Amino acid sequence: MSAASLSHAPPLRAPGQSRRGERLLIGVAVVLTLLFIAAPMAYIFARALSQGWAVYAANILHPMTLHAIWLTTVTALIVVPLNVAFGIAAAWAVAKHRFPGRGLLVTIIEIPFSISPIIAGICYLLLYGRQGLLGPFLREHDLQVMFALPGIVLVTMFVTAPFVAREVLPLMQAQGSEQEQAAVTLGASGWQVFRRVTLPNIRWALLYGAVLCTARAVGEFGGVSVVSGNIRGQTNTLPLHVELLFNDLNAVGAFAAASTLTLIAIVALLVKTLLEGRKAG
Repeated sequence: MSAASLSHAPPLRAPGQSRRGERLLIGVAVVLTLLFIAAPMAYIFARALSQGWAVYAANILHPMTLHAIWLTTVTALIVVPLNVAFGIAAAWAVAKHRFPGRGLLVTIIEIPFSISPIIAGICYLLLYGRQGLLGPFLREHDLQVMFALPGIVLVTMFVTAPFVAREVLPLMQAQGSEQEQAAVTLGASGWQVFRRVTLPNIRWALLYGAVLCTARAVGEFGGVSVVSGNIRGQTNTLPLHVELLFNDLNAVGAFAAASTLTLIAIVALLVKTLLEGRKAG
């Protein structure tokens, strides 16, 4: 090795210095995690249970809270399967076919990540509201979109649309289309190719995207707050119900409802971790 290359070589570090640096980084990461994630979560449950299990259960089982949980669940049950179907179709089109506007389609799929959910809610309100672009048509046919379940579903679908497609698309692109083409050559139909070749290859990425989509749908606040009208007992999802309870100065009830959202988030993270392990395996 020449003297010039030696002069540009990075300085060697003693093993003790490297270990101290690693410990410092690990310590900083642990402290920040405890401070910004674990502590707020612990505080949510501490406040929710501050008056005992009986009061906590009473707040969770309150009719308004149960309706908010029901509405949030129904919204997720509608949105997630639709976005799974959309994500598979979009990823299939982009990964397996070449057509004009292919790059534009990918960009459109990414749009919900770059637009505030509140802006999306306002756009839907100006389109489907009574005074919106389609308002006269909706009034004529007695169709209620805004301030009802359809509006909540539409805006939630918008903000969660990219999750499944983003997880499935890179995997489809990496795998190519040789296996599908071989199956077609052997006489398999389109549905058989998808069910027996494509789906087994993408199943973990698909489940991973569905979990992320579910967690986002359950916790959506901004867009839903615009299109729902915050009608108590009718269009209040669980995140909106938490805000209403705080405005009513019912802090324990608000934290009880928030603990439900936190539990859903924890379950989603556990499932996500398990799926990541299966994908790595």
